[in-house]
Amino acid sequence: MKTDYTPRRIVIAGGGTAGWMAACALARTMGKTIELTLVESDAIGTVGVGESTIPPLVKYNQLIGIDENTFMRETQATFKLGIEFENWKVDGEKYFHSFGATGRDHWSAGFQHFWLHGLTKGHTESFDDYCLELKAAYAGKFAHLPENRINYAYQLDATRYAAYLRREAEAHGAMRKEGKIARVELDGENGNIAALHLEDGSRIEGDLFVDCTGFRALLIEGALHVGFDDWSHQLPCDRAIAVQTESVRPPIPYTRAIAHDSGWQWRIPLQHRQGNGIVYCSRYLSDDEAEARLLSSVEGETCSKPNRIRFVTGARRKQWHRNCVAVGLSSGFMEPLESTSIHLIQRAVLRIIRMIPFGEIAQADIDEFNDQQLTDMVQIRDFLILHYKATERRDSPFWRQCADMEIPESLAHKIELFRETGRVFRRDEELFAENSWVQVMMGQGIMPKTYHPVATKMSEEELTRFLATIRENVARTVAGLPEHHAYVARYCGANQAEAA
Repeated sequence: MKTDYTPRRIVIAGGGTAGWMAACALARTMGKTIELTLVESDAIGTVGVGESTIPPLVKYNQLIGIDENTFMRETQATFKLGIEFENWKVDGEKYFHSFGATGRDHWSAGFQHFWLHGLTKGHTESFDDYCLELKAAYAGKFAHLPENRINYAYQLDATRYAAYLRREAEAHGAMRKEGKIARVELDGENGNIAALHLEDGSRIEGDLFVDCTGFRALLIEGALHVGFDDWSHQLPCDRAIAVQTESVRPPIPYTRAIAHDSGWQWRIPLQHRQGNGIVYCSRYLSDDEAEARLLSSVEGETCSKPNRIRFVTGARRKQWHRNCVAVGLSSGFMEPLESTSIHLIQRAVLRIIRMIPFGEIAQADIDEFNDQQLTDMVQIRDFLILHYKATERRDSPFWRQCADMEIPESLAHKIELFRETGRVFRRDEELFAENSWVQVMMGQGIMPKTYHPVATKMSEEELTRFLATIRENVARTVAGLPEHHAYVARYCGANQAEAA
């Protein structure tokens, strides 16, 4: 058994959100057991549009010792309770995908079974009325509650987040090297990456390289040629344009995803501004048309130039190959519909930390990492496809293509199971829990034909009392919450004027 330990030389290629999330977590967790260098160039811009997040980021920040109050102040963040989807089922209708749970589950069956049984007994209240996060979002309210009774994420400035993480990482020993990567040197004997050569002549050696070079994927693809699986035949949007605007009203605690005839638009309210963007399929909408549509629909004066982004949805065939791990956009891309980009960075970084080798890199670790990462991406892919496939829209070529497209068997099974029985099963630590699938499937118009017989165990009086108690508890809790924007201002120690 090896007993002496030489600090691992870990080199992160690229900064931005991915690079500095990796650097901060590695530096704060591993300390002096590693020598950590991050290489980035001020001359290379970042995509920087990943401003809407999901609840696991709360835990990630806690794990690496980030103070939430300071984090929110530094990133001008607001709280997020879910996403409102407008025009996805049909033009003119909307639904809400909230965080947390709806109602109260039984161990044998989710709450939707009891609600569905209630419909047959004359109960007409909306499924939405049983969800605390949803009702609080629409009331524009938020507060931290005892026992974590309200589930939330953040809407944040990704550029500020990267800058904040950089300060934290450097304070814990990470070293930043300014410069552009000119060449990746491979070891002639084993094919591993030996060093990065920069344009200024510097040579950066390492034992483990983390590729955070974005869509360019200079290491994992440019040097190691791992290949890429293209999923655009099932997720057809391939362009995005982002622009920032001045705030015209207090920020709401949720993100909006507004479908249009060739894709969708986002609106993400921060403390100091609003993030806006349009996602679309270039087969049906030109870049100029998309930009004009976006700029004509935003609220407030623009405070940035439109940022045009081209992408292909899909995944690298290997996320870890030899001594290189891809993190962020270099590993693949899930379009921003369900705010999963930062989450995938987070998952990869935590797995790297769990699998840092004591000595030589083990192929078993590489295989396990790749299996877990690909499983995550496939499950997220299926959830995103659901939004496009399960639609009643036939009003444009784009939506007709989505409605008619082939979908993965894994998703087809999940839809059919829910349609026939009302059941959803979560597998392999799947990101999206039962409530997420239920809200989106019913929001997109998929209603179960039957439900679990345990729901009939209650008498009509017991069912009525059960449903009423949940609704009343939700309404009472929401009524007692402060306004979201006022809570954020107090929590961050600055009012909106100071934040701006």
